[in-house]
Amino acid sequence: ASVFFDPTPMEFEYYVFILYSQVLKAEYFSAWRGEQQMFKLDIGWPKTPEHFTGQTFCVAVDSLHGLVYVGQRGDNVPKILVFSEEGYFLHSWNDTVEMPHGIFVWNTAIGSSVWITDVGTGKYGHTVKQYSPLGKLMQVLGTPGNAGSSLIPLQFDQPAEIFVEETGEIYVVDGDGGMNNRLLKLSDDYKEIWLTGTNGSGIGQFKIPHSVTVDAFGRVWVADRGNKRIQVFDKVTGEWLGSWSGCFSEDGPYSVRFTADYKYLIVAQLNINRLAILAAPPVGSIGDCVMVHSVQLANETKPHLVDVDMRSGAVYVAEIGAQQVQKYVPL
Repeated sequence: ASVFFDPTPMEFEYYVFILYSQVLKAEYFSAWRGEQQMFKLDIGWPKTPEHFTGQTFCVAVDSLHGLVYVGQRGDNVPKILVFSEEGYFLHSWNDTVEMPHGIFVWNTAIGSSVWITDVGTGKYGHTVKQYSPLGKLMQVLGTPGNAGSSLIPLQFDQPAEIFVEETGEIYVVDGDGGMNNRLLKLSDDYKEIWLTGTNGSGIGQFKIPHSVTVDAFGRVWVADRGNKRIQVFDKVTGEWLGSWSGCFSEDGPYSVRFTADYKYLIVAQLNINRLAILAAPPVGSIGDCVMVHSVQLANETKPHLVDVDMRSGAVYVAEIGAQQVQKYVPL
């Protein structure tokens, strides 16, 4: 038997209202999701990808001069490649670089330099080194070829990454699976300001601190890869401010970099081939992470470290599996 529904005028208005509300809600969330599509792949970068002949572990952007530096590993391959921001290959250099892991460009009023963390076990490894843009070695921190102890500030064991502020103050996360699990801040003349961290999963401890960056509000952010979390510290005192773990149940964070406006934190997750874009808290409590969007990369791409052009907002991703660097531009 069929049932005939004959609503009263009041019931009819109510159901129309409910239907209209559902339509508006669907349109709202559809528009919201559309707004969150924040980046698109620049398929024309680089112009000559055949220059990637090894495993691409790291990338650094010189926003001031429009240059992109890539560190790669392999036998008989140039370790450092230099491209223009348009994607043209410019030159390469190789001297005293063994196994680049992290790379960072530091600009000052008098010039630029390129900092590289070297995790090799040969005569150049376990060091943090400063080069001229053309590859001339200018400064070596650590003892080349000797793995260090956490008891000695400038004795590294597979240092993972470096971040240098405009003031010349330096932050190093040490190490990429070695004896040390620590975050070190140095003055512009390479003296220890503070040092924190031991091996473990407690507050302020690390299991493979893998990447480090500094925001615009005096906070240092560390990808604590093995613990599947990001930890945050006060850049002046080294005091622990909080941690994020809620976004990393599937895979730990490999790389941390802020977007040019410091509104978002871009995190590479190597094992699930993803870039997570997290909302960055401006001031006050760190809270927990909120994933605003994500960029799903192809299988086996393995994004390792990223960098951001702080002028254009473009994101560069060094991909070990794909053996390439890809450029994503903001929409």
